[in-house]
Amino acid sequence: MTALHGIKVLELAESVSGEYCGKLLADFGAVIIKIEKPGCGSPTRALGPFSGGVPDQAEGNENSGLFGYLNTGKQSVELDLDSEAGHQALQVLLGRVDAVIDDHSAEWLSRLGLDAGIVQQQHPGLVVCSISNYGLEPPQDRLYGEDINVFHASGWGFHTPTGASPTLPPLQGAGRFLPSYEAGLEAALCIAASLFEQVDSGAGQFIEISKLEVLASRIDYVLAQMVNGDMNVGTERHAFDLGGPAGIFPCKDGYIYIWLSSPAHWEGLRNLLDDTDWMNDFPDNWLERECTPERVALCRQHLVSWLKTQNKHTAAEKAQQLGVTLVAVNNAEDLVASPQYQFREYFVELEHEALGTTRYPTVPYRLSATPAKPGQAAPLLGQHNHTGFHDQDAVPAGGAQ
Repeated sequence: MTALHGIKVLELAESVSGEYCGKLLADFGAVIIKIEKPGCGSPTRALGPFSGGVPDQAEGNENSGLFGYLNTGKQSVELDLDSEAGHQALQVLLGRVDAVIDDHSAEWLSRLGLDAGIVQQQHPGLVVCSISNYGLEPPQDRLYGEDINVFHASGWGFHTPTGASPTLPPLQGAGRFLPSYEAGLEAALCIAASLFEQVDSGAGQFIEISKLEVLASRIDYVLAQMVNGDMNVGTERHAFDLGGPAGIFPCKDGYIYIWLSSPAHWEGLRNLLDDTDWMNDFPDNWLERECTPERVALCRQHLVSWLKTQNKHTAAEKAQQLGVTLVAVNNAEDLVASPQYQFREYFVELEHEALGTTRYPTVPYRLSATPAKPGQAAPLLGQHNHTGFHDQDAVPAGGAQ
């Protein structure tokens, strides 16, 4: 039995944050029915990467890798929520589920009868989670935005990139959907916690998730130091890495990341490098006590020289054996081939009609009593129009297309 066995969730979400939330709950064993627009489906179906490099142009865009990842283990039902039949079908489904995931505006929620007041009155036992960029009632200048806007509004961009180049401008963003994934994780946590209360008292509740506030709760440590008064507030973007020679460096076949901060690291580095004569002029505890810019520059110079002759995985293996915190910077191919991930059986193969046999990440946890099981591949558009959650809970006639 899985952790959320018997839990039914209605997913009205159409973006990464809500779909990721639903995926996490599906991984725990909840039954997720995803409502999609007839004919075109969720907007994430039109987002790449695509199997074969381009959208398949067929109804539903079934070859989106993003949609395929975010929607494993779910059921897909087409409902026109703007039609009377679709609205009636939705009301019936709301009476059959334990929770709802949504990522639309406050006006949209109100129109469908899903705002906090109406839900409390008509479905007092229902857990409804709303995910938005800035909350359901943001200031006028925050009504619209994408993840990149949320990323920088939260302050995360202030200290990126760090390391040896604090004068460079902030990165545009950390991946396409960092705020969405973080908010989806937070939403899944809140829904799971609310389900405990629902089981205990029968009461539901309305959950409001703001991506901006989620990122603020995971604030960069440099900004955190400014907020708590440990350092002066300013616009300078120094590399707050203890001043040491940490950073990303090129090697023969890619890049590595190294962190040096202790005498033990220094001794390990001495045993790792081929040319160590230059190290004799450094005190053993210089990384802790006498970490001057001149020494950092010289150390980096010799690191760069040595790494030019090394393969990233070979260098990482040698360094780890000597207690040096050096790791390879992995690309996607490296991750799938990683002995660590293979040992943990982190990737599993699922068969999909359009994507073929594809490896998917599983879950980053192990539950002894209620283990997660790899779900089915993402559904085709409308694949479950006539089944709903189960045969006895089929979508009412006229709702599905």
